[in-house]
Amino acid sequence: MKAIFCAALVLFSLSEAASSAALLPLVNQPPDGAGIAFLLTDGTVLAQGNAESDWWKLTPDNTGSYVAGTWSQMANLPAGYVPDAFASAVLADGRVVIAGGEYNKNVFTLTNLGAIYDPKKNTWTPLNPPPGWTTIGDSPSVVLPDGSFLIGQKLTEAIARLDPKTLTWTILGSLHKNDFNAEEGWTLMPNGLVLTADVKDAPGSQLYNPKSQLWGNAGSTIVDLHSPTDVTGCLSYPGGCYFPPGEIGPQILRPDGTVFVTGGTPKGGTSGHTAVYHPTTHSWTVGPDFPPGDDAGDTGAVLLPNGHVLAGGESGNLYEFDGTTLTRTAIGAGGPVLMLPNGEALVEGNTVAAYRPTGAAQADWAPVIGTVPTVLTHGMTYTITGNRFNGMSQAAAYGDEFETATNYPLVRIINAATRHVFYARTHDHSTMGVATGDAVVSTQFDMPQGIETGLSTLQLVANGISSRGVRVIVN
Repeated sequence: MKAIFCAALVLFSLSEAASSAALLPLVNQPPDGAGIAFLLTDGTVLAQGNAESDWWKLTPDNTGSYVAGTWSQMANLPAGYVPDAFASAVLADGRVVIAGGEYNKNVFTLTNLGAIYDPKKNTWTPLNPPPGWTTIGDSPSVVLPDGSFLIGQKLTEAIARLDPKTLTWTILGSLHKNDFNAEEGWTLMPNGLVLTADVKDAPGSQLYNPKSQLWGNAGSTIVDLHSPTDVTGCLSYPGGCYFPPGEIGPQILRPDGTVFVTGGTPKGGTSGHTAVYHPTTHSWTVGPDFPPGDDAGDTGAVLLPNGHVLAGGESGNLYEFDGTTLTRTAIGAGGPVLMLPNGEALVEGNTVAAYRPTGAAQADWAPVIGTVPTVLTHGMTYTITGNRFNGMSQAAAYGDEFETATNYPLVRIINAATRHVFYARTHDHSTMGVATGDAVVSTQFDMPQGIETGLSTLQLVANGISSRGVRVIVN
């Protein structure tokens, strides 16, 4: 391990060089601020307001700009459910699921409440917890390739899977887990396994196989990626006492198949470490450290179209990791939470902004359209097939909760005469995997009623990367 560590110090570095990336504040700021945000499959953004029971939708303008977009209020959560820090996902049918919450009504409760948002009806419906689970809290979660929602109970090693069609839970096996699920993040790999860097058992890491329902060893991260807790004793919640294991940063799968994991400042350290997981060799190398005084102990990160990871420091500074160097690109901007379909990243801080990176995606990362009808009618539903509709990664992660993955296809239609941009709501994706390669995949899309008619260009977008356009007629 010592030899690997020394080699990694040569390969990785921290850069202080200025970046030409742009940070563009939204013209219209959210009326009640914005916490977690989800990219809905019609191209709009659903964000939780600071009151935590209220939700707001950001709609891009007719040029596709989110910077010039407008906000409208959506339905509130069911009465009694006012959560902060929960497990979450956009499902393959386009609905949004949230489960648990570290806090409910601003009280530390590790609530087991949950809800499902239907964007077509603009309604939240209560969601029952997994059988026997009295707590969920801020738990790790992930959507599996088959579309089911996987969640780990914070205070135990238990795992449950939600069937989105029936909204029923199944308790899965979790044999050989090194520690409880608290504060961990889960990353979906191309082979369908789930990677986690341990927090309580740092610097260990493990892979979960949802089919065998077994955890396996993924090796040592070499450096300690978790920051120790500053809580003395325990945190009391209704029914028990929680001893926090500390915090860890987000972990992001990159297009080359490696996973970049950021950390908090370990005991006795001066800044946060990072590490890179190499799945082909089941080994880790040490990445660049954050500058002194900064880390990513409980922050967000997204995968940019250029293949870099945009990570937020606890300081509010933004950093890009290009596979070798960690470059500070903005100071005090906030934290990245979401990749937008136009290739910008939504950054939330005192001012909500869009981060516009430099560079372009490689051609072999882009979705490819195979078949799609070339004559499209208002209000009708169509099927589109092709390759790489789900991107190369989930493209978003947090230290544990606040999962906002965008590995699902969007359909964008640009009118040839006006250049106005429209999104057709997608749903029922054939897979929710990542890096699906040459496998033929599909999704359905609903033509919006208000779309302009005439000659247009249709594109398939995943994680901010668009396919080549197909000429269509809208009538």
